Amino acid sequence: MAEKQWQLSLLFCTPVRAIQLLMPIFDIVNNRCTMWSDWKEQIEHRPKVRHSLLWEYNLEGFDWQYMRALVAERVIERGWDEDYYALFALYGGIEGVRQVIRDEVLLLSDKDIAFVCAAFNLKKEELKCYIRKQSRQALINS
Repeated sequence: MAEKQWQLSLLFCTPVRAIQLLMPIFDIVNNRCTMWSDWKEQIEHRPKVRHSLLWEYNLEGFDWQYMRALVAERVIERGWDEDYYALFALYGGIEGVRQVIRDEVLLLSDKDIAFVCAAFNLKKEELKCYIRKQSRQALINS
């Protein structure tokens, strides 16, 4: 419960307070996120993505591999830690999820792009969704 409280407090705070709340989950020296450092132990409990994230789909015959970009997008936008652990279990750990985010996710907000870049040690220029967004803006401005 305390974990969800800090996530909720992050939504309604100033940017300076947000940085203060996030400091314990980042290893500043090695420039990496330590938020899910226990993911290998957590996936032993077989976590599942909450059905409410994919409410419009029938999950009985759901193809989790084919729809991995959509699942990753929904978890990034609205997921809790348990949903991220489920992503790690489904798609080959942090490296597998990093690849899905980088190469397959097509649409993320600027806030979500900043989060995945920090959490998964990615550059926004590597993300397919960022490249696509830049291309669309260039097309609109031409």
